Formats: sequence, C-alpha cells, structure tokens
Amino acid sequence: MADLVLASRSPQRRAILEQLGVEFRVAPAEVEEETTGDPRRLVLENALRKARAVEGDRVLGVDTEVFLDGQVFGKPADEAEAETLLRRLSGRTHEVWSGIALVAGGDERSATACTRVRFRRLEAPDLRWYLASGEWRDRAGGYAIQGRGAALVESIEGDFWNVVGLPVQELLRIAPDLAR
Repeated sequence: MADLVLASRSPQRRAILEQLGVEFRVAPAEVEEETTGDPRRLVLENALRKARAVEGDRVLGVDTEVFLDGQVFGKPADEAEAETLLRRLSGRTHEVWSGIALVAGGDERSATACTRVRFRRLEAPDLRWYLASGEWRDRAGGYAIQGRGAALVESIEGDFWNVVGLPVQELLRIAPDLAR
C-alpha cells in the first residue's frame, strides 16, 4: 500500500486515522477555499483542491463545513463571532457536510457526507460556559461535538465522525484497504 498523506492540519482528522490504525504523514495543503455555494459541491471542491495541492503517492483531502439557512458557518474569528454562530444554531437543526478526496497518481476518488445536528436551546449560562472553554476556536460552526460541545447537541442523524471532521464510512467506501 502506498503511503497516505493527509493534506490537513486538523488534529481531529489525525486522531480518527490513528484510531483506525492507518499509517500516514501530514502535509497541510495551502489552497484558497470556496466559502459559498451548494454544500455538496463546495465541500467536494475544497477537498479536491487540498488533495491535488500536495505531493504524495496517495493524498487525502477533506473539507467539513456547517450549513444553516443556506449559509456556511465557518471557523469563528473571535469569541464574539463564536457566540453569534452558537446563538443562531441554538434550538435548531443544521447540516454538517464533508467532502473527501483521495488522489493517487491519475486516479481521483471522492465522496460527500451530510449529518443533521440538532442543538438544544442554549441559555446565557450555557453560552458563557462553552465560550469560556475556548473549544470553539478553529472549529467549523464554533463547536466540537467530541468535546464539551456534546453538551450543546440534542441529537444527530448520520455519521458522528463526519461532525468531528472525517466521515469514516465514506472514507472506507472509497479506500477500503485503509482499515486493513
């Protein structure tokens, strides 16, 4: 099996691959990402850009975004923006979309995943507690479901790992040998 290169800085993606026992190295892609448009197309295009931008025998590019009301909820720039995002997500269902792309020589395989996440209604003390944790930093939508952000979530429909940042079932569908 050719060496896998993860074109991402995400510690969550690294942790998921390690948990699966996948051997890989990290080489973050430096690309301009799209930030608007149809969710499926947007995350797939960003994942492909990342995978194509890095040298390696097999390169994995991934993009995960939070969508609500046709708008991308990216990584908040500061605590005030994180609070605004969380207030908008409060008591509502949003979609978390991921695109994954595996480039090996001239072969490109890709997939998308969508998970619906419902937040419970967040009160001022909930917001203060979560914002004070700092966990919202560098997180699409301003939360981390695998950490304290789990307390914000009422329910999910779909792949939990997709919300964390790497849809495992779709990854194994396009690269079944990774978990062997």
